[in-house]
Amino acid sequence: MRHQGVFTITPSTTDPKILIVDDEIMNIELLKAYLEEEYAVISATNGNEALKLVGEDEPDIILLDVMMPDMNGYQVCEHLKQNPETQFIPVIMVTALSGRNDWISGIEAGADEFLTKPVNKLELLTRISSLLKLKNMHYDLLTERDKLNLQNKIRSVLTQIIPALLKTLPPEQKNIVIHQMIDMVVEAIMENADSENKVMSYEGIGDVCCQIINQLGADFKSELLSDENTIFTIQGNVCPWGKEEARSNPILCTLSRGIFSRIISMKDEDMEIDVLETMGNGDEHCLFELIKLD
Repeated sequence: MRHQGVFTITPSTTDPKILIVDDEIMNIELLKAYLEEEYAVISATNGNEALKLVGEDEPDIILLDVMMPDMNGYQVCEHLKQNPETQFIPVIMVTALSGRNDWISGIEAGADEFLTKPVNKLELLTRISSLLKLKNMHYDLLTERDKLNLQNKIRSVLTQIIPALLKTLPPEQKNIVIHQMIDMVVEAIMENADSENKVMSYEGIGDVCCQIINQLGADFKSELLSDENTIFTIQGNVCPWGKEEARSNPILCTLSRGIFSRIISMKDEDMEIDVLETMGNGDEHCLFELIKLD
């Protein structure tokens, strides 16, 4: 018996979400029984309802029947793959068809995998697990790409545009520009760094300083030297601005110190920062000392 509308199962807040699209409720119930122990499951009984659910519930994977009235599975898949917001959701075509042309039609529509009815439970779970791993890897790569884009954008502004600008400014305006640059860097990077909780504890301040500066492509590490004297050191082996750029524009080393000061001010700790060594000054590495004042 064919049904119109949507048959849904309340999804978990943590499990990956699977959307089943089939115009036969018995098929939905069978796939649900295979999946519900490991996944949150929602379902639709026609293509239009499926597209609506994808926009509302953002499933991790779609199991899509081919033979449906009004809009078949190929059309639904093609619609999803042409939409930039849904094109990377894996689609498994589930079909009773086994002809070569049917598989070619699925590939042309953008299907990621195929399962033939009756569906084998082990094969279904294996395909889903593999596609989820690939999907997670894909989004990890996108995150890394966005991070690199942020690094390149900030470094380009700070190493190419700002030094030229500072040369034309009087001393009192230079300090204003430097402080604005520091705020810009910290605020931009804090959006992508998991730093809020660490900043709340004194022991985590050094780690947060390194996490922020490392978002720019640096390699800085913090060490707590003494619990009694509460002294940190922050050593950098890779300059966030580029060693040659820092040596050409020593003002960039001032930015590093300013970033650390800005982070400390967020904690409202009575601390000061001493600059011991910088690559911009010709040293092999950068070395900062964070001292808690009495």
